[in-house]
Amino acid sequence: MTKQSIFGRISQLAKANINAMLDSAEDPKLMLDQMVRDYTASIADAESAIAETIGNLRLLEDDYREDVEAAKEWGGKALAASRKADELRSAGNATDADKFDNLAKVALGRQLQSEKEAKTAEPQIASQTQVVDQLKNGLNAMKTKLGQLASKRDELIARSKSAAAQAQVMDAVKSIDLMDPTSEVSRFEDKIRREEAKVRGASELAASSLDAQFESLEDLGELTEVDARLAALKSGQAAAIDQ
Repeated sequence: MTKQSIFGRISQLAKANINAMLDSAEDPKLMLDQMVRDYTASIADAESAIAETIGNLRLLEDDYREDVEAAKEWGGKALAASRKADELRSAGNATDADKFDNLAKVALGRQLQSEKEAKTAEPQIASQTQVVDQLKNGLNAMKTKLGQLASKRDELIARSKSAAAQAQVMDAVKSIDLMDPTSEVSRFEDKIRREEAKVRGASELAASSLDAQFESLEDLGELTEVDARLAALKSGQAAAIDQ
């Protein structure tokens, strides 16, 4: 994978609209799982590429500081050589004075070269710094998006489990519907009602038999009374005849 492709994926993934992608998915949970895996892999690739880019920037910065420091040192050497030449020339030693002036020129040439290299590196460092900042921002956006994806996936899983639990409860409620004549509860209720009716019928039958017995006793009492009166009547008549 080249840096350009990694950087392009950083930009594309960081700008991805999660909701729009989910709307077109047949199974959002499966898609989110895949997206989380893709994002995690892309973040790892991006971190490696960005680390290399930052490393290159730091090398440029190191070279720049070395060039600046070298230019400063060569400038100091040129100044020292020039002063030494002036001292020798004042002392009447023109030959040695010329040698130190030549050394000063060499040092100045080295100073100019170092300054040129430092100046050339400045725009490269500025451009590379801007690129690194953009990549860091893109990487942070990807990590934020990854957190959103993980949260969305967990939310969907929770909602799916809740829906499944509700469906299970509804199925259970339907299976014990007391108003359903085909349900087991209704069948048991009907059986119990029949048993209760049978007991009531037996009770009524027992009560009816007892009433009949009491009615027989009443009839027997009336017959006995009739016989007694008849006997008394006969006894009264016999006494009247005797008189």
